[in-house]
Amino acid sequence: MAAPAHRTERLLNLVICLLSTRSWLTKEQIRSAVPQYAECTTSEAFDRMFERDKEDLRELGVPLVTGSHSSWFEDETGYRIDRDAYALPDVEFTAEELAVLGLASRVWQQASLAGPAARALVKLKALGVDTDDESLVGVEPKVRAAEPAFEPLYAATRDRAPVTFTYRSREGETTTRHLEPWVLTSRGRHWYVVGFDRDRQARRSFRLSRIEGAIRRVGRDGSYDVPEDLDAEADLLSFAPDVRDEREAQLRVRTGRALLLRQRAVSSDPADQPGWDVVRVVVREVTDLAHELAGYGADVVVVEPADLRAGVVRVLTAALSAAAPDVDVREPAGRGAP
Repeated sequence: MAAPAHRTERLLNLVICLLSTRSWLTKEQIRSAVPQYAECTTSEAFDRMFERDKEDLRELGVPLVTGSHSSWFEDETGYRIDRDAYALPDVEFTAEELAVLGLASRVWQQASLAGPAARALVKLKALGVDTDDESLVGVEPKVRAAEPAFEPLYAATRDRAPVTFTYRSREGETTTRHLEPWVLTSRGRHWYVVGFDRDRQARRSFRLSRIEGAIRRVGRDGSYDVPEDLDAEADLLSFAPDVRDEREAQLRVRTGRALLLRQRAVSSDPADQPGWDVVRVVVREVTDLAHELAGYGADVVVVEPADLRAGVVRVLTAALSAAAPDVDVREPAGRGAP
């Protein structure tokens, strides 16, 4: 029996496949388009799986209908989703509900399931089926890729595969960790992975934003079991206490810029260089503030503390490396604020 995560991905890809075109899709077209159906070694196995999936979709309220392209001839039965029945009516939200949706939208962006879904659409086009990509808006769950560790760790938790990675502590110290990841969970604005730390021989949690470099698998899939008494929230509160950094960061901010940053400033005074101000803000959390300050580009320069400045450099360097992999970017030695 397929694991729940695999089954969910298969059903989602089936929905995407059936929504991607206004024409009727035959069973063979569906089998070719949905990646998970390739695991079926025989037509009989595919038929059984497809029949179960059809019933599952109908039980979930997805209006799966059958028909054919011709009213006069007995064409092969085709399948599609009744869009009128599937579409939601107009929905109104309160201000509080919109705020919650706004927070959710920060998390669910850039699909972790986009790979299989995209391959399904490519295969449909290769089969000569006209696809309708606009019908997929709002169907596919999407996970924000601001933390590159999310997707490989999600896959490792799904496959129960041990991993290793470089982890930077709150104090800036980096170590190599070996983990049997159990679950990904979020708290506040951060994602954490909870699992068994092979180095410490104990349960531990790690914040994804502090993982540096690549996630590497170091064992076979299914090589460990997730404890039945797993309580991710309790483990997170136990291993990741909410300790705030009350230091003040000294920044040079271009005059008239970074207004949102200025609103929470402890102090703001003209700098000794025209066109700049010296702004102080409470750090609270180095990684978060580093990402925020990097977003202001050349309008904000960190003077101190040093670990915050290094964090901004890391964010900007990673962004440039992603956009231009061949460019070697290093902060000039001794470079100070403007």
